[in-house]
Formats: sequence, C-alpha cells, structure tokens
Amino acid sequence: MTGPNVATIDVLMPVRNGVRYLGESIESIRQQSYQDWRLLILDHGSTDGSTELAAEYAGRDRRIQVLPMADAPNLAALLNRGLSLCDSRYVMRHDADDIALPERMAQSLAYFSNNPRCVVMGGEAIMIDGDGVKIDYLERPLGPDGVTAACFFYGPVIHPTVMVDLAAFRKLGAGYGNDFLNILPADQSLSVPQYAEDYLLFGQMALLGHCSNIGRPLIKYRVHANSVSTSKVLDQIRVSFLVSRFLSQTFCTMKNLAPFDPVPLSNHAGHLFNFLPGDLHDSLDRMSSALLNGIGDTPAVRREIAFRSVVTAKNPVLLMARYLLFEGRYHRHQSERAIIRNWIRGRLRPVKYGFLRNLQMAQ
Repeated sequence: MTGPNVATIDVLMPVRNGVRYLGESIESIRQQSYQDWRLLILDHGSTDGSTELAAEYAGRDRRIQVLPMADAPNLAALLNRGLSLCDSRYVMRHDADDIALPERMAQSLAYFSNNPRCVVMGGEAIMIDGDGVKIDYLERPLGPDGVTAACFFYGPVIHPTVMVDLAAFRKLGAGYGNDFLNILPADQSLSVPQYAEDYLLFGQMALLGHCSNIGRPLIKYRVHANSVSTSKVLDQIRVSFLVSRFLSQTFCTMKNLAPFDPVPLSNHAGHLFNFLPGDLHDSLDRMSSALLNGIGDTPAVRREIAFRSVVTAKNPVLLMARYLLFEGRYHRHQSERAIIRNWIRGRLRPVKYGFLRNLQMAQ
C-alpha cells in the first residue's frame, strides 16, 4: 500500500450502456491474483441498467466505486477526470466489455519492478467476439525503441492493457487528448477529444522512450457491433492520420531531423494506405533516416523499417512475396499477417475495400 486506505492500483473503467458485458468485466478484476486495488467505474450517462449493476457490485465490494460523469463532453475528458481522482501508485485502464486475465495485475507490477524507467506499459491481447469466442491475437512491439519506431504508423499499445506509473505520468503533465510535449508551435499543436485520444497520449510517451509492452496476453479484448473500433472505424482512421503526422512532426523537430509523412506507410485499424498519392520510396527513405538517426540502429528499429518496406508494394503478388521473405527473417506477428491479408482481400474485392479510398487526406 502507498498510504492509509490507498490501493496500490487504481483501475479506471469507463462505461456507457455496456450492461451486457459489464458484470463479466468487473468479475475479471475481482478475480485477479493481486488484490490490492480500487476499481473506479466512470459512468458516462448509462440508461440500460449499467449504473444499477455497477452499484450492486459496489454494494458487495468496498473496493468498487461508481462515479456518475454523464456531463463529461467526450472520452478524453472522462478519462482525464478519472485520472484526477486517482491517488494510487499505478493506474490501470480496463474497458467494460473486456476480460482481464487473472495474472494481469501481478505481471504488470513485475514488469514495472524490473523496468524502473518505464512510465507506460501494455501487453498483448486475445481478441474475442461478442460471444467470447477467440477470433484473433493482437501483438505490439516490445521494448522502448520498438514502441517508438512503431508509433508513427499505428497505436503502439493496446489501450485497455495499459498500466501507468502515476507519479511519473503526472510529472510529465500527461493526459488524454492533448499535446503535453509542446514541442511544435501553437498553430501546429493537436487536440483529440475522441476516437484516437489514447493514440495521441501514448504516442507522445513513446517519443520520450517511456512506453513499452510485455510479450504476453493481459486481456481478452472484445470486438462486437457496438464497440467503437467497429462502429466508428472511419472516424478513427481519419483522426489517426492526424496523430501520425503530429507525432512525426514532433519527433523530427525534437531530433532536428528532416520531416517525413508516415501516413502512406501506416496501418491504422488493420488497413494499409499505400494507395494514397505520393512517392512511397521517398517516404520510406525519409522515414528510415529519421528512425535510424532519431532512435538508433537497433534490431527493433531495423525490423520496423523492414516491415514498412514490405508495405510499399502495390501489387498483391509482390506484397506477399516481400512479406514471406520478411516473415522468414523476423519473428512472425499475427497482427502483421492480418494486415497483409486484409490488404490482399481488399485488392481482390475492391467494392468492399473502396470505403477507405474515400477518406479525405488533408495534410
């Protein structure tokens, strides 16, 4: 314990009309092998019985608190308000439709103990559908340099797997949805109230080298028709483009490097965007130079550059050939294989893939 009546871990769980999965999610916190925690359920104006179910759990377990926050204007504001109420050593994020694996807290604490410079850590996830059936497996890069190298192209951590060192987090002035680094001029700053507020936060943490992942699953990550990742995918991609470019501009300014555009090489929401206008080889050369000079010539950086080289191919046969060579050299990630598969399927079925081509690409 960090002090009288203060838990070691505060868990932030936002919920809005999530009664179907809420009980299972809460139970997964209660069944953790590590038991020194407090669960803060941030009720964002639920009307489906979620509030009442959460209150029932709070009545049975004094470690659970239900906090009405219907007036929070967006998710970033909701989470920042929740963070302001935390007084623990660590803060863990958990979604109301996901399932925490029993050793999640214990494994996260062990990682912080062994990596004292880490401020934000995440992990891998078993993807499940609305009925709890496994449909995929999600990986993320390991080590600070791996996360930094990847952060320009997609979210470097899986948000509901995250735990943060609260004191270090606050010392940096970090929060959801805001530019807390203040490297760029005010007219180039970025605010993201929703859809990619976590990407903006953890991307900036990655630029500082304070963000890493553990190479094991921490949660069962649920994807269903009402989840934001399904219902708001176009909005997420549009905002993620803005974040990618903001992170690149910030990084190159910090390191005094020539700028590069990461968007045509990115894979937001599991999709590639190499069909966008522009010379991909020029983008690749600029990106490679920036990563090698700004982060260092490490195996993780070389791996990221190699994968981005793969995705410059615009022909399905060439793309698959390049990917198979890449996979033969590096450890296979299911997430990367799924990205390649999605792209090839999209090329073969352009009607289904066409919704991505209609994205407005203002830079």
